[in-house]
Amino acid sequence: MNKDLEIALQAAREGVKTVKSFKSKSLNVQQKGFHDLVTDADLATEKTILSILRNQFPKDEVLAEETENHDQLSDSRTWIIDPIDGTTNFAHDFPVYCVSVAMWENRQPKIAVVIEVNRNEEFTAVAGEGAWLNGDPISVSNKTDAKNAFVATGFPYNDLSLVDPYLSLFKILMEELQGIRRPGAASFDLCCVACGRFDGFYEYSLHAWDVAAAALIIKEAGGTVTNWMGEDDWLFGQRMVAGNPDIHAHLLNRIKEHIPEKSRENAQ
Repeated sequence: MNKDLEIALQAAREGVKTVKSFKSKSLNVQQKGFHDLVTDADLATEKTILSILRNQFPKDEVLAEETENHDQLSDSRTWIIDPIDGTTNFAHDFPVYCVSVAMWENRQPKIAVVIEVNRNEEFTAVAGEGAWLNGDPISVSNKTDAKNAFVATGFPYNDLSLVDPYLSLFKILMEELQGIRRPGAASFDLCCVACGRFDGFYEYSLHAWDVAAAALIIKEAGGTVTNWMGEDDWLFGQRMVAGNPDIHAHLLNRIKEHIPEKSRENAQ
């Protein structure tokens, strides 16, 4: 196994153990912002993951949701970590939340691990080598017709500026897709696209740690990932659309039709 992937898996698995250790405890839940929660489990899990990565790669940079937060990426090796993606789900004991670990180098994703804690599903990818679920190769779906497409989305919790056009788009897609779901953890949504459960995904108000690992998993599974302008600049842009090539194209077209261009541009 690729050494970077091996260490990323080790760190994520230890992170999962930390998350699970809090399930029987009384959580300390705080608000970072409006509807934006952080628990003591988030902080402890991030500490667990960082301790392993820093021990193995002391010179690497880190971008992590709770303690190593920044919005720039250098050419250096950088680990991008979300200790619990789906904290609100976790805080309410709703069983969809993930540990996400990615390594980027030269501003490109190289290694990805996403583990859904309750199902213990391990999604992994290595740039140029493929994507896997629990060690088995995965690929995006082959759906081509929107009426047969099953799509995931998310509802932003701290940026309601696009609610009206976003809900208009939601209505249009409800009428023409087979179904839309909102599990509440973007990394899991994207991994479900990668293994063909969902055919596409779109959302705004995303952060780098939400998507840094899972987007590589989709790309290595044969899917397409862009921002809402159809460009590759999606890591910090907060707007993402993904899917198999056909459903990605359909979702992107609908976004362009129903979301004003100014609102489709990457957030700054």
